[in-house]
Amino acid sequence: MPIVLIVIVVLIVLVCITCIKIVPQAETMVIERLGSYLTTWGNGLHFKLPFIDRVRAKVSLKEQVADFPPQPVITKDNVTMSIDSVIFYKVMDPRLYCYGVENPIMAIENLTATTLRNIIGDLDLDTTLVSRDTINAQMRAILDEATDAWGIKVNRVEVKNITPPAAIREAMEKQMKAEREKREAVLLAEGQKQSAITVAEGEKQAQILAAEAKKQTIILAAEAEKERQIREAEGEAEAIRNVQQATADGIRAVREAGADSAVLTLQSFDALKEVAKGQATKLIIPSDMQALAGVAASLKEIVTDDKDNEYVLVEK
Repeated sequence: MPIVLIVIVVLIVLVCITCIKIVPQAETMVIERLGSYLTTWGNGLHFKLPFIDRVRAKVSLKEQVADFPPQPVITKDNVTMSIDSVIFYKVMDPRLYCYGVENPIMAIENLTATTLRNIIGDLDLDTTLVSRDTINAQMRAILDEATDAWGIKVNRVEVKNITPPAAIREAMEKQMKAEREKREAVLLAEGQKQSAITVAEGEKQAQILAAEAKKQTIILAAEAEKERQIREAEGEAEAIRNVQQATADGIRAVREAGADSAVLTLQSFDALKEVAKGQATKLIIPSDMQALAGVAASLKEIVTDDKDNEYVLVEK
């Protein structure tokens, strides 16, 4: 009897232990009672009835990734290529995830392949190669709508690789090589053009600078000549002013000295003598000097110095 009791106690303890469930963070447990859905346990400590309740499935609520193998597809222009994709999804309803479809991942894979064939079938090869974002967006919208009934939300769909046939790849490589060579030639021609423009601009600038320098030289020479002429004119004017000032000073000195008529007459003779030395053939003498004694004799002596010239006395 003691052994039987011990066995019974041990069995009861084991059953109780198996009925205690701890659900981790970001996970859930779908519980069935007698084969029917009962509830969904979140994270924490839970108890179930032995032999009546059972855990139908453990479902992760974290975002998951499904990487599908390459799928053969045919483009609009009848080119067969291989495309593989990856799906990022998250379980939103554990109940629908368990009871909505038998194998959710396989269902998503088949739906992805079908959707991909439909989308690529409307595109040609060139459009397919440059429309990854468009393909991703269309696939995500279609898959997200279709998987709502399975309690799954598709967050992202990415087309990883698009692999055309070998002949197409070889032709594309040749085309890319030709494009690279074309771009190289264009860049080389553009560089030569830019270099020629730069050289021409430099020569033009040099000519402009040379012309400006020549212009400045001419302007400076003209300014210097103008300044020289102004200086000469100022010098001549200054000399004239000095002569006039000296004459005025001489007259002022004579007046201040109180010279008599005899002195003035003698100075008049001297001035008349200087006048007669010139090349003029006519002399104009003030009328009051004709009354002076000996004027004719003095003039005779002056005139005899140049017999070829004829002097005429004109009274003023």
